[in-house]
Amino acid sequence: MYSRDIRIEFNHCDPAGIVFFARYFEILNSQVENFFRDVLDYPWEKLMFADRQGVPTVRFEIEFRNPSKLGDLLRFDLSVETLGRSSLDLTHAATGPDATTRLSARQRLVWVARDGRSMPWPDYLRAELAAHLEEQP
Repeated sequence: MYSRDIRIEFNHCDPAGIVFFARYFEILNSQVENFFRDVLDYPWEKLMFADRQGVPTVRFEIEFRNPSKLGDLLRFDLSVETLGRSSLDLTHAATGPDATTRLSARQRLVWVARDGRSMPWPDYLRAELAAHLEEQP
């Protein structure tokens, strides 16, 4: 599991001071980007510009369980759930300092060439991702 603490800032919030739902998608995308950089040692600037590949999201399921407010420090967890030929299923969870779940999500990424065609994960990246597969009950 990959975890990061992220403080809810003014730019994440609506006029009521709670997180605007669309901002969560930006935060989760940042979580994935940092997972690739910090854990897989594969920053997106290398992926996109040097290797000319991509990992677009093709599915996102999210459940907003409790509101988050300006100033809250949330723990965001990312787990690798399944690894397919060209797909990658991730799970996300965000919890507040009071241990309440703020959101849970499932996301599917697909490894694609510059022209948008899905491609098999490169062997070196597949091995890294497989090493982070979560145990299934």
